Amino acid sequence: MAPMSEADIASDLADEAAALDGYFSDAPLDPQPNYPDLRDTFENAVIISNLPKVKKEKVDKLTKVVMKLVSRIGPLVNDPDIGYTGVDMPFNEEQNSSLGFCFVEYETLEEAKNAVEVLNDYKFDKNHSLAVIPYMRAQQLAKVEKKEFQQPEPAPFVERPNTTSWLEDPNQRDAFLTRQGKETAVYWNDGKNDPVVDYDGSREKEAGVAWCEYYAHWSPKGSYLATLVPSKGVILWSGSKYEKSGRFPCPGVEFIMFSPQEQFLLTSNNRRDDPNAVKVFNVQTGKLLRAFPLYPTNVSMDGPPPPFQWSHDDSYLARMGNDLISIFETPSMKLLDRRSLAADGIHEFQWSPKANILAYWAPEHGNAPAHVDLIEIPSRNKLRQKNLFNVTKCSMVWQNDGEFLAVKVTRHTKSKKTLYNNIELFRLNEAGIPVEMLDVKDAVMALSWEPRGSRFAMIHAENPSSTKVDVSFYDMMKKVEPTTQKKGKKGGVQPKTEVAELNLVETLDGKQCNCIFWSPAGGTIILAGLGDSASGTLEFYDVNTKNLVVKEHYRANQVLWDPSGRTVATVVSQPIGGGHFKFAMDNGYILWTFQGKQLYQQSYETFYQLVWRPRENLLSKAEIKKVRKNLKKYEKQFDKADKERQRALKLEETKGKRALRTTYRQLLARLAEYRDRQKAQRVDLLNGYDSDDESNYVVSEQVIETVLNTKEEVVL
Repeated sequence: MAPMSEADIASDLADEAAALDGYFSDAPLDPQPNYPDLRDTFENAVIISNLPKVKKEKVDKLTKVVMKLVSRIGPLVNDPDIGYTGVDMPFNEEQNSSLGFCFVEYETLEEAKNAVEVLNDYKFDKNHSLAVIPYMRAQQLAKVEKKEFQQPEPAPFVERPNTTSWLEDPNQRDAFLTRQGKETAVYWNDGKNDPVVDYDGSREKEAGVAWCEYYAHWSPKGSYLATLVPSKGVILWSGSKYEKSGRFPCPGVEFIMFSPQEQFLLTSNNRRDDPNAVKVFNVQTGKLLRAFPLYPTNVSMDGPPPPFQWSHDDSYLARMGNDLISIFETPSMKLLDRRSLAADGIHEFQWSPKANILAYWAPEHGNAPAHVDLIEIPSRNKLRQKNLFNVTKCSMVWQNDGEFLAVKVTRHTKSKKTLYNNIELFRLNEAGIPVEMLDVKDAVMALSWEPRGSRFAMIHAENPSSTKVDVSFYDMMKKVEPTTQKKGKKGGVQPKTEVAELNLVETLDGKQCNCIFWSPAGGTIILAGLGDSASGTLEFYDVNTKNLVVKEHYRANQVLWDPSGRTVATVVSQPIGGGHFKFAMDNGYILWTFQGKQLYQQSYETFYQLVWRPRENLLSKAEIKKVRKNLKKYEKQFDKADKERQRALKLEETKGKRALRTTYRQLLARLAEYRDRQKAQRVDLLNGYDSDDESNYVVSEQVIETVLNTKEEVVL
């Protein structure tokens, strides 16, 4: 076909325009396309490296695994028209292998930041731990000039405060902190004399700053003092001079919790709308390890948020969710084995105080009975399960050495109109973890284990609202009386032995108490009536000697033992920021000996907090038993130390008087010396008479007898 000439093309276009005449509008064209905003940066993208290098046939499978992982953080940018999924994994055709990294693009910058925080150091498999950086950071690194590496100068060494200096106190005193008005102060207490101020924030007062604006907390071993300043966060203080040891930014903080070994610190601002309401920090470095929302995913916000709980050795941090327990490993704060622990219907869980064992209970569900489970972590082995029937509620109480677990079970009859109790007692140190059941006809209001012992006490009454209650003491170990050995054998009397058998020790009837507080040293317990409706009665009871001392602290709402068990404080306090407190006139605290003798009393107009400084128990049970056995051996040493301490205190108290006495004696000596120097002049003025010469005097003695009384008796 011959090509068309320009005239023919123009004719065809004219004919086509004539045919379309009338179809076009005379209105001017003004197109307004609605294009999406053009992103000129890649701030929403991250680079994930340390991925496995795979062949072409496995690239799709690896990409799907990566997509499943990164999609948990947030939605990815997706464009089906061009087949873009938000994950791009480069591939080397020559080597027939992926390059071990990929690009991931999220919809928002916040999700990209969260991916860097959560996925960095994530264990992808047994041979690969992911490294995640923002794409913008990679661009910056690409522009860095190549230079010869120069070793940087090390930072000058700064000695950190000695966090155990307070344990070196020569007088073996305990310390406590008080919050009253705008003042926060730490005091020494020796259990015999009035408390002495150790530090009251004087350094901060001079600088015009507050070292505490909310509550204060000691770390579990007493190494750190944490003060809350809601506008800034949490400040740590340590050492003999209470130097600043760290600061953790968490504005609005209302609650903190140290891990038992003081390696980590958890903070919370209790804000439901904050996705980072709960933060976990490393205490030594101050690094933020991870942040959590106040409520886990799919958990109703109608009730209080489920609390986090630390394991005894700081290895794990756990929180309850819907039918599961999320357990995070430290310090990575990654989910243990990348999955939660399934626990259908779980209502409560607790860690053992001395082992990585979880105890939890779940109510009846369908045909499955209620049950209490003991799970070993990290293996997730179920050590023991106890099925329970007709259960209304359960509450668990661990013995502080983790040897026993008591589960108070509230049951109901088939009609569900009558409630009754029983106590399930687990023996953790015995093979198979046997469980004993203690039937209690009365309602049980409180149960508490003796520290480092096998006894427990509980308050019970026929009616939970009764003003008169009974207090029963039970022992998990029964002492077998010694028996005489057979004739002819050496010895004579066998020592007392203990067998694993629950037995009732005694019951105290008609008590006016609603709380029980064991001494940390064991043996002594306080039966207290606390609260607005109680009388404030305090009964100091020695379980061993049966000695009872009754005292009273009106309106008391707290009983706090010091870590040694020598001194106990009863407190009337009010909440911070709670407005008017109707019992403000009773605010303050009283210090008592463990025998019920009042040592000290202090009242304040506004009193918020008293907390003893914890102290780690370093002695084993055998060592404590040895010390008690040889206590008389040390009595002379203790008495001597007490006398020296009392003498030092007396010398300090009379220091001013002794200084005045010394000055007076020095004055008398100077006057006597001056008089001696004037003796010659004085004798000369008196014509040779010396008043100091005893030979110039005549000494005479007279005896005068006076009859004071006479009495006559007739002796037959």
